[in-house]
Amino acid sequence: CGPRFAPRSSAMSSALRCALGGVRRRGAVALSSAALGAPAFHRAAPVVLPAARRAALGGARFNSNAVPPLTSERYPIQRGDFAEVTDADLAFFRSVLPEVDVLVADDAEGGGLEAFNIDWLATVRGRSRVVLRPRTTEELSKVMRHCHERKLAVCPQGGNTGLVGGSVPVFDEIVVSTNKMNKIVEIDEFTGIMTCEAGCVLEQVDAALGEKGLRMPLDLGAKGSCQIGGNVATNAGGLRLLRYGSLHGTVLGAEFVMADGTVVDTLSQMRKDNTGSYLRQLVIGSEGTLGIITKLAIACPPLPKSENVAFLACSSFEQVLKLFKEAKANLGEILSAYEFLDAECVDVLTKWTGVTSPLEGEAPFYVLIETAGSDATHDEEKLHRFLEHTMESGLVEDGTVASEPSKIKAIWEVRERITEALRHDGYVYKYDISLPLPKIYDVVEDTRKRFEGNGGVTRVVGFGHMGDGNLHLNITGPQYEKEVMDSLEPWLWEWTRDVRGSISAEHGIGFKKRDVIGFSKTPEAVALMATLKKTMDPQGILNPYKMVQVPGMP
Repeated sequence: CGPRFAPRSSAMSSALRCALGGVRRRGAVALSSAALGAPAFHRAAPVVLPAARRAALGGARFNSNAVPPLTSERYPIQRGDFAEVTDADLAFFRSVLPEVDVLVADDAEGGGLEAFNIDWLATVRGRSRVVLRPRTTEELSKVMRHCHERKLAVCPQGGNTGLVGGSVPVFDEIVVSTNKMNKIVEIDEFTGIMTCEAGCVLEQVDAALGEKGLRMPLDLGAKGSCQIGGNVATNAGGLRLLRYGSLHGTVLGAEFVMADGTVVDTLSQMRKDNTGSYLRQLVIGSEGTLGIITKLAIACPPLPKSENVAFLACSSFEQVLKLFKEAKANLGEILSAYEFLDAECVDVLTKWTGVTSPLEGEAPFYVLIETAGSDATHDEEKLHRFLEHTMESGLVEDGTVASEPSKIKAIWEVRERITEALRHDGYVYKYDISLPLPKIYDVVEDTRKRFEGNGGVTRVVGFGHMGDGNLHLNITGPQYEKEVMDSLEPWLWEWTRDVRGSISAEHGIGFKKRDVIGFSKTPEAVALMATLKKTMDPQGILNPYKMVQVPGMP
């Protein structure tokens, strides 16, 4: 398995290091600082799906056998003045789309369409009775023109992996799914620009790019299900933002369909194009409220020839902060990701998934560092020097490094499967906020103090993307409790506002955060967003009840 950094360390066995894998030239690397001397709800009765239907939908999709109550019952919200779908509407849709792409519910509450009506967290549920799956931009344009003329509300939906209720209907909106618009149009090996349809799944696109020596600038835990169109519509951040920046920079062009069926083609592949306003930016992060994305042109970086992942233990959050500063200074151009998680994350992960920390000892905090470059020898030497330095300075207590793809994947699972584990821990009060780095863990500790001795809370965990100040704060409990929610909100929004953070770092606003957007945006900014919505969708049919409240609209 190769020599170890610290032969005197008893924290981990050499056999364990071999199992995890190490750098190519040195084998598995063991580290040890000791060896170096260094909105208001009300309760509603849950609905239980028949076992056969749960199996058909995929058992892992929901937290338990219980399906969440209808959103319209849990939240104090009124249905907008929209038309209801008639037999004539269905006949029109079937004249435009293949019969198999017009799905109709079994009953008035959306029976049989639960996979489209319930969000990934199983916390909100609509009752759409119609799901449409257009395969081309032209088909979608015809559908939207009809919906605009009839004033039929529409809920655009991609992979339905969103966490703020933005991708499922609130009432009976028609779900327009992009999962049949899933073709890669072109991959230009010389420019690195890919053009694809909105329904392409992120993981599949990344695999196709890999065959051409490229990679997606975006990586998410939900990559096996989420779709490119949804990623862009929510301006997803993910694990590689530290290295490649946000989608506002990597999306070069977009084609989208407006509420009245108008097709707007800004599918430019030019990195420089100063011919007027960048209209593509209107739909990036608009969450389907201004238009439905159909195609995208994305600048994709070269696939790294060398990748390494280090999983490190720190004894305090102050060490996590200082280690990040050192990583930026010493790893520089090869630093690809810097993720942190606390001990509670590892506990819940082990309990519900069987995935364990690659380190034998326990620590209050863990850091996952990924490097990616073009020269394996150079990158490994640079990482090795960084790890030796941080061990000697006492910033790192323990750790391991891997460079083999299978072992890199195994370490990444510790970070990526936390959300899955939390779903099994009970009801999840999930928050995605961005904060100044020195404050990022203070809110976790304050939340724990707030709920100390509260039987309605099982655990409070914190993890996230250190590179962009994004914290994922999760509170779990045996079941949903109004008292817990009332204690969390608006306290958490006020806490975030007071340190000039953002109430939504990467998950968007959706339905759940629409009425609290004012904690992060000024009244003038919110009014301008409402004006833009009213201009581009005067009837408010595109993803109503989401993102921003527009005067005169639901």
